[in-house]
Amino acid sequence: MNPPPTPTSLPAPALEVRGLRLTLPGAPRPVLDGVDLTVGPGETVALVGESGSGKSLTSRSALGLLPPGAVAEGAVLVEGEDVLTAPPERLRALRTGSVAMVFQDPRAALNPLRRIGDFLTEAARSARSAGAADEAAVTARAVELLRAVGLDDTALRRYPGQVSGGMLQRVVIAAALMGDPALLLADEPTTALDVTTQAEVIALLARLRESFRTGLLFVTHDLDLAAAIGDRVCVMYAGRIVETGPADVLFEHPRHPYTAALLASTPRLTTPGGRLSAIPGQPPDPRTALTGCAFAARCPLATGICTETAPEALPAPGRTDHLTACHHSDRLAAAAVEGAVADA
Repeated sequence: MNPPPTPTSLPAPALEVRGLRLTLPGAPRPVLDGVDLTVGPGETVALVGESGSGKSLTSRSALGLLPPGAVAEGAVLVEGEDVLTAPPERLRALRTGSVAMVFQDPRAALNPLRRIGDFLTEAARSARSAGAADEAAVTARAVELLRAVGLDDTALRRYPGQVSGGMLQRVVIAAALMGDPALLLADEPTTALDVTTQAEVIALLARLRESFRTGLLFVTHDLDLAAAIGDRVCVMYAGRIVETGPADVLFEHPRHPYTAALLASTPRLTTPGGRLSAIPGQPPDPRTALTGCAFAARCPLATGICTETAPEALPAPGRTDHLTACHHSDRLAAAAVEGAVADA
């Protein structure tokens, strides 16, 4: 009789954020308050929220790029290693290896006086203390990645001012992949691009994610982009993740009033000329303390408990992969919330 097979350990998530709280000096409340988020190998997670919700702070925490004087609690694990407690030399190695970031404006990432080839190979050269053989290997790798993003090796000899914004964003993506990262952070990488180029970059990121099995955290304020690229979506509000789930499920059946209100305020081709719903009120002032649910003052379903007690993230009935932090998620029907928000 053959012995039962030995269970194999699953690979560590590309990114695992556990209970991340980030407090700035003199701030009355955390700017990130108990963030939990996981990106698996080869998975794309879209982090959605309005400006000031904490999306960029969350993504930058994976690089250990915290504001001066910030106090961080919790854990931020990249392939099982805690970035928050890593010594400086280990952080440098992580930033040129396991994790890389693509920022909003590609022109801000490159020195306009240096050729694109220098930008692509600089980090790899310093990491390898390159000799002649290594130099050739680094250049070959740069050419390989340029081709992977749809460019040829002539780009190596060009300066940033000689190529378009879309081509530069492809260069920045190629540079991010130079160290074979397990995790790629994309912080609104299509904001500075026209709509056609946006679609090309989104398709490119999706294809590269599949080819290189890189986990991708895609930060955006655009729900349609999140739906187009994300396997899962996390909705963030006032430093907290209020809802997370598979993209198709979350957009078809939102269980948090904020998610439903965002969907209701998105223009649709199916209702041309229709009046857009607006979310009443303003996000909570970061200079004031916060009790209860951060969305309570703007929520049509809010009751007394909402202003007194912060809700826990709980799974939807019958689903362990769709979590919502709302006291009244069982009462939520998207149509009802849309109507309530529109009439508010």
